[in-house]
Amino acid sequence: MKHDFDVIVIGGGPAGSTAAAYLAMEGMSVALIEGEVFPRPHVGESLVPATTPVLLETGALEAVDAAGFPRKYGASWTTAETRRIPRDGLSGLSHDWSAKVQFVERGQKGVDRDFTYHVDRGEFDLILLKNAESHGARVFSGVRVTKACFDDPEGVTVTARLGGTEAGLTCRMVVDASGRQTMLGRQLGMKVSDPVFDQYAVHTWVEGLDRGALASRPEEADHIFVHFLPIKDTWVWQIPITETVTSVGVVTQKARFRTANTDREGFFWKFVGSHPELDTALKAARRIRPFRVEADYSYAMRRICGDRYVLIGDAARFVDPIFSSGVSVALNSARIACRDIVAAHRAGGDYGKASFDTYEGTLRRAVSYWYEFISIYYRLNILFTVFVQDPRYRIDVLKMLQGDVYDGEEPRALQAMRDVLATVENDPAHPWHPFLGTLRAPRTAPQF
Repeated sequence: MKHDFDVIVIGGGPAGSTAAAYLAMEGMSVALIEGEVFPRPHVGESLVPATTPVLLETGALEAVDAAGFPRKYGASWTTAETRRIPRDGLSGLSHDWSAKVQFVERGQKGVDRDFTYHVDRGEFDLILLKNAESHGARVFSGVRVTKACFDDPEGVTVTARLGGTEAGLTCRMVVDASGRQTMLGRQLGMKVSDPVFDQYAVHTWVEGLDRGALASRPEEADHIFVHFLPIKDTWVWQIPITETVTSVGVVTQKARFRTANTDREGFFWKFVGSHPELDTALKAARRIRPFRVEADYSYAMRRICGDRYVLIGDAARFVDPIFSSGVSVALNSARIACRDIVAAHRAGGDYGKASFDTYEGTLRRAVSYWYEFISIYYRLNILFTVFVQDPRYRIDVLKMLQGDVYDGEEPRALQAMRDVLATVENDPAHPWHPFLGTLRAPRTAPQF
């Protein structure tokens, strides 16, 4: 049977554009269908070094370099917490609330520089879309996929809508990169809400923020900053977008917004006000975008692949983005899935579920490490900064912060974190017990 394309990719964000580029580079016929017309604004503007090898392999890094995005050399954490943290005599761990890391402290395979970027996602995503097109992918913008039919065992029919007109396109298999729209997840009834995280974010861009006001040294001013708030399970991101524009967002549990009894702006300033230094710096800046909301954004899928389809990026899984994992998961899930897709293509075109076993296993393990790391962070904030500062674990924690979690090896620090957390949870007299958050860290991530 003749198909219109070998592969149809649904969604033109970082995951979809990267997958389309990889597949087109292998000589496969690829259609990328994106519902919006780029550039379009999007949250999630800070990269980690694990994106660099993918950008190099797909040929997109030269254009990303040329775009002039602010360079990101590391990350910093601040706090308005005033309680003093006693030493944990059991494990020899001591603590300071603040922390910082530099990517140069640890080399990473395939990474040729000691920095990555903070990006304007409107511009960054357009670069990746154009890169996919330059490799031969057919890009359809402003066209929305409404369903995919798998009744034919030899292929898939994708129905797409432009304005009031619908048309069907056929392909051998589909890559769902539709992001948090989770097109196939919804159609096939695979999406499940996260049992732990119910996070809510209010964010904006500001002009003229004094980034150095909360940095301990001038060279750290352009780090990504995570500001702890003295409110359980709550934090603020600070991400440079240009030399003068900064993205700022408050993240907390959705229930707190409901009980705050205020609008987005009131909510934002009420929570920022709990960190006086940050509050002062932000009020001296000028807001240049409306307050936007991100809600209900942690979920899993019962399956991330099946006969003639795979899910990648946010379409497969989304976890709280506190460590800037979103774009890295998007690009690396595309990279790993495309290896299996290309292998199936070369082997004669068997796109059955078994062909994607390597992808499924690799992504499942990697995301479970991320999930538990983030869960432990929320359960006991101080444990994260303890491990960042402890020379026994610092490099292993940095490995996770770099997004380097796809080699199949569990990060060594995770077991040590589990052990300390269990000790604190099981001993109400432990000096760190009062600092436990309300979210409980499960031993493993929800199954796909």
